[in-house]
Amino acid sequence: MTLPRPFSSLMSAMHKPIYNARLRELVRVITPHLQQDDRILDVGCGVGTLGKALLDDDRSPPGLVAEGLERVVRGGEPITVHAYDGGTMPFEDKSYDVVMVADVLHHEPEPDGLIAECCRVARRMVIIKDHQIRGILAQQRVSFMDWAANAPYGVPCLFRYNTPDEWTATLVRHGLSAIERHDAMRLYPPFVNTLFGGKLQFMVFGSVSEVSAKLPDEPCVSSEVGS
Repeated sequence: MTLPRPFSSLMSAMHKPIYNARLRELVRVITPHLQQDDRILDVGCGVGTLGKALLDDDRSPPGLVAEGLERVVRGGEPITVHAYDGGTMPFEDKSYDVVMVADVLHHEPEPDGLIAECCRVARRMVIIKDHQIRGILAQQRVSFMDWAANAPYGVPCLFRYNTPDEWTATLVRHGLSAIERHDAMRLYPPFVNTLFGGKLQFMVFGSVSEVSAKLPDEPCVSSEVGS
């Protein structure tokens, strides 16, 4: 559904401080996992904001290279963005040290295929950030948040989200061992976070260096608040 331009512009303006808070928190939790001279790929990067923020952050190690992958390359992005047709990524195996896929999988008709490609391209780590169904009226709250964030830009929503158990099964299926897992996060300003953050947010730093046959037995750092 295409929104009327004035309404779309208003929603975009209201979303900006929320997006900025999200960006700051993602950078805060990602930077400790990066290493000197890492090559990072941001899958579904949009205009490359997250990759650029990681490059610019004082906490990031030196020598980082951040690139993006997007179905539509708009031009003028602050990082190099590669075009992607939705199938096989245009990279050799283990081309990047770290592959990120942030709030993209719930838009994908075949999320397992995309995760498999992320794992193929990553040498050390796959970072997944997405939503999850957990708590009172979780489906309704996540669906509204998803629609409100994407409707101004004409991005379709599938309204399909995993539960925590489904995320665990996904990690096992792809051989990702959780180095750090967040089943709740403080991503947004306080009032917004109470409604749409917290337990509705999921993030995992998955190691691809070892295949885990039984993820729950793997030692990992788990957080309920993402801090």
